Amino acid sequence: MSPPRPTAGGVSLQESYARCRELNKRYGTTYYWAAQVLPRVKRHHVHALYGFCRYADDIVDDLGPVPVDVRAKALADFGDRFFEDLERGRSDDPVLKAVVHTVRAFDLDPSFFRRFLRSMAMDLDVTEYGTWDDLLHYMDGSAAVIGEMMLPILEPDDLAAARPGAMDLGNAFQLTNFLRDVGEDLERGRVYLPMEDLRRFGADPYERRVTPAWIAAARFEIDRCRDLYRSADAGIDLLPPESAVAIRTARILYSRILEGIEANGYDVFSERARVPTVRKLAIAGGQYGRLYVGRLRGVRTAARD
Repeated sequence: MSPPRPTAGGVSLQESYARCRELNKRYGTTYYWAAQVLPRVKRHHVHALYGFCRYADDIVDDLGPVPVDVRAKALADFGDRFFEDLERGRSDDPVLKAVVHTVRAFDLDPSFFRRFLRSMAMDLDVTEYGTWDDLLHYMDGSAAVIGEMMLPILEPDDLAAARPGAMDLGNAFQLTNFLRDVGEDLERGRVYLPMEDLRRFGADPYERRVTPAWIAAARFEIDRCRDLYRSADAGIDLLPPESAVAIRTARILYSRILEGIEANGYDVFSERARVPTVRKLAIAGGQYGRLYVGRLRGVRTAARD
């Protein structure tokens, strides 16, 4: 999909948010169904942030055989247009109109978006990461910062206290995707698992074979990912109930992908671990139901008091 371009007559704010929602529903289904558990007044802002990220990602990965220097310029032009629109407080771009509105509504730090675009630019010429710290540097902009962007929308009582958990959860989501998408990333000439870890176990993803060495390396990274999820749980507990239930839904859905990888025998080369849509709906509905029951119990307790 090529990035959307401004139309001659512009778009309404409602149309722009609808475009972001469409992108989220089509390409980020796990994220989308978790967002559906949020109060309606917050959902469209989450879709806007997804729209921004998808827009940049499309420039990097979905412009076909376009040379790297052309894609680099397109990404830089996109960033320049976004920051110019943000400065003037409005945009005529089908996606950025909603993004600018969300950023200004929650006073999001523009540096968040600079960090994100920095990591997207790395995807143009970085194909491997030597160490876990090297990968964390990339994920600071591609994943951890997404958690930071989300926090003002989720409205924890203490932003600073909730920040580490939000960053850990972003990294957990990203590492989950890296594990699931090893085969697809190889097609793009990239390996996102730390090379030092792969060498430690003697695993070579370029072989595209499920070997004992590959299984050992995959198990190591899955354990690391689950540690990040456990660390993030403390941050989820700091969110108000309406926000916590949505983020916990996303956490459950993404962690089920890890279970899918295990169920597939760690074959991430010929199979893509998925959580079926019907299962996503069941999990999201169950989490929302628990929130509703909790509210009802609170009302009953207050009435008795």
